[in-house]
Parts: sequence; structure tokens; C-alpha cells
Amino acid sequence: MSREQQQKTKIKICGLKCPEDIAYVNEAKPDYCGFIIEFPKSSRNVTGDQVRILIAELDKNIIPVGVFVNAAPERVEELLLDGTIRIAQLHGQEDDDYIRRIQKNTGSQVIKAFSVKAAQDIELALKSPADYILLDQGGGGTGQTFDWSLIPEIKRPFFLAGGLGADNLEQAVDTIRPYAVDLSSSVETDGVKDRSKILEAVSLVHKK
Repeated sequence: MSREQQQKTKIKICGLKCPEDIAYVNEAKPDYCGFIIEFPKSSRNVTGDQVRILIAELDKNIIPVGVFVNAAPERVEELLLDGTIRIAQLHGQEDDDYIRRIQKNTGSQVIKAFSVKAAQDIELALKSPADYILLDQGGGGTGQTFDWSLIPEIKRPFFLAGGLGADNLEQAVDTIRPYAVDLSSSVETDGVKDRSKILEAVSLVHKK
């Protein structure tokens, strides 16, 4: 399937952490929203209990994704099985066995993030048993892009992340044709989610 033949690109707004963020995405209606769960190094860190409270107000058509970094697989499974999140997104050193375990024990989808510095990084990503791969520049939430020319004609669905915002979203969708784009810092102002930026980003993608 060529990029031109793929379905319309979806959008994920990541790093939600308060009721206002939920209100913004409910208004904008992205396809996915992400919560960085129990990773204290992140300024967007939330607990599983906080996510449960937040998703109670989330539009049912928006899929909640839990973002984890080297979390105990039992914890990821618990949050999937109790309905706190519907998809697990892994950003650490989780190996193929870890991914398969989550899939087998929960029946849920897994997104595995890969840092892209060279073409070999994408070759490695393509071998992952994850349901989706996410291609990022590696820092996570730094607002930096990577060299998109490294991306070949990928025949499996992938998320594109890293430095995506109003200034380059349309270019990314038109030229890369990812399954979905993933935004966080670019829809914030001074580290806080910005309603107008979220609305603009979702509109730019969904009108494609």
C-alpha cells in the first residue's frame, strides 16, 4: 500500500495531566490522547489513579493511551485490564518478550517508540512485534524533529513524533503519510497545554 492509498492520518495529543487538558481534547476531538504514567522524570507525569479520574470525563470516542518507561509489565497490564487505558505506549528498553507478554495477557494493542538517528534504527523498528511503532528523534517532548528522509516506504502503521507543530504538520501528513502524528510540547505554552494550539493541530490533521 502506497502512502497515498493509506487512510487519513490520525492525531494523538500526549502528556495530559489535568481536567483542563481533558476539556481541550474533548473539544478538539483527536483520535488518541496520552498520559505519561508513573515516570517522575517527566513534568507531565501522572499516577494511574489520576488517569482514572481524568478519563472519567474523557470523550468516549477518544482512545486513552498510557505512556510508560521501563515500567513493571504487571503494572501496565493492570491499567489495561481495568480499563484505565486502552493502549500501552512503551518508551524504554522494553524488549520483544515484554511486548508479546503485554499483548498476550491483555489482548490490547502496544505502541513501541524508537529513537531514529540512522536508517538502521528504522530497520530495527520494523521488526518489532508491537501493533504500532512510533518514530521519534529520541529525546521525548523536546520539540525536535529527526531527518524524515530516513523514513522508507513503510508498509506497517506507524506514529510520527518529534517536533511536530502547526508549522510542519501539514508537510508531515502530506509527505510522510504516517498512520498517526503524536504531539505534546508543540501544543503547550510555558509547559501548559494550550487550547488554541490543540484545536489548530487537530483541525490541520483532520481536514487532510
